[in-house]
Amino acid sequence: MEIFLPFQTLLFTLVTSLIFIICTIKWISYCSNTKRNLPPSPRRLPIIGNLHMLGSNPHRSLADLSQNHGPVMLLHLGSVPTIVASSSEAAQEIMKTHDLSFASRPNSTILNILLYGCKDLAFAPYGEYWRHLKSIVASQFLSNAQVKLFQHVIEKEIGLMIGMLGESCGNSVDVTPLFDSLTEKIMCRMAIGRAYDGLKLTNLLKRYLTMFTRLSVGTYIPWLSWVDRVSGLLGQAEDATKKLDEFLEDVIEEHVNKKRGDDDRNNEGKDFIDILLNAQKDKTTGFSFQRDTIKALLLDIFGGGIENISTNLEWILSELIKNPRVMKKLQNEITEIAQGRCMIVKEDMEKMKYLKAVVKENLRLHPPLPLLLPRIATQDAKLMGYDVPSSTQVLVNVWKIGRDSGAWEEPEEFRPERTCPGVLFGVAILELAIANIVYKFDLALPNGVKCEDLDMSDKFGITVRRKFPLLVVAIPRV
Repeated sequence: MEIFLPFQTLLFTLVTSLIFIICTIKWISYCSNTKRNLPPSPRRLPIIGNLHMLGSNPHRSLADLSQNHGPVMLLHLGSVPTIVASSSEAAQEIMKTHDLSFASRPNSTILNILLYGCKDLAFAPYGEYWRHLKSIVASQFLSNAQVKLFQHVIEKEIGLMIGMLGESCGNSVDVTPLFDSLTEKIMCRMAIGRAYDGLKLTNLLKRYLTMFTRLSVGTYIPWLSWVDRVSGLLGQAEDATKKLDEFLEDVIEEHVNKKRGDDDRNNEGKDFIDILLNAQKDKTTGFSFQRDTIKALLLDIFGGGIENISTNLEWILSELIKNPRVMKKLQNEITEIAQGRCMIVKEDMEKMKYLKAVVKENLRLHPPLPLLLPRIATQDAKLMGYDVPSSTQVLVNVWKIGRDSGAWEEPEEFRPERTCPGVLFGVAILELAIANIVYKFDLALPNGVKCEDLDMSDKFGITVRRKFPLLVVAIPRV
């Protein structure tokens, strides 16, 4: 008697069972979702969901979608459910009212490669490790006292940049590489003790940071994660990280050898590596970390600090050139306070109220990170009356919030006179650099281009920078 089913019958049984299981799971999921008050959501495609709707400028695409689906909407980026908040009220609920529910960060294979298993501050999961790191960075590196210690470095590098602008002798200058070089030198001096001449570090950083802008298929569609390996994405990320790791390892070893046998706990005058090495040796806190953490934090400083500050300098100068009224008012304030001195210094900054308003208004119109770093719901939560299931990714579109016509009168206009919120690491560098540039020079566009015709198009990347280079003619003020 034959006891085995024919192959065709067995195959049919397996396929039927699989379809039944899938349909059951879909039905359970549908019933579960219908009982929840989920945010409105655009129609999605199979497999990729709403990924195709992001386009090359996601901050703009998501802003347009929010016009139809509201300030809180649900997208499906592949298999990743994602809430997008596009109003100040929704942002406040995420970051203040329900901050603990949305405090953690999503994880992915490529982030683990680039950030030593997410041991940095930006993407580390919320918990004791993250809290200890934040305490070290905030109290010892980003403190006002630490910035003051390096004020001479900031002023020296800005002075050198002003000298380079002065040497242009009326020729047009592309300020982007000028600002990149300025911020890289300052951040290197503060983080690792010295600036590095040549293009080695610049090229390493550019290649490394580019990896954050590449689409990782596996991040959004896990069952297609093999595509990232086949396409070479993971291999390129590993290679870029390895080369930068070798550089950082050498720099840290220099500090270890220099400090070997030095038990001084006083951080005064020390760079960020010195601070971290001292914190690593300090057993009184009960918090221990390895060298990978030091390198991951350095990458946060390089990636976040250099890009953010340089991008902001570029946009502020663009807005000042495009708005001569604002430029003239700012120059008058700075000239009155400077009283003929050759350079603006840190002590002058507190008197420059209009300068601070210019910086804050620029942040409203041109946030370097238009979509704040993604968060993830660690538990079921409520947002503006909607249900947000656990493990949902959350994005805050601050670019859209800053241009909300319901919150701002004529939101596309650059008006420093209005009251703006805005906090930015590196604001001391921003204010001092802009103050000295507009104090020393009248700025014009080359080839007789009118100020109002300056193209303000942007492009999405690590930060949202100008789409086209900012070429200026710097004319020394008498």
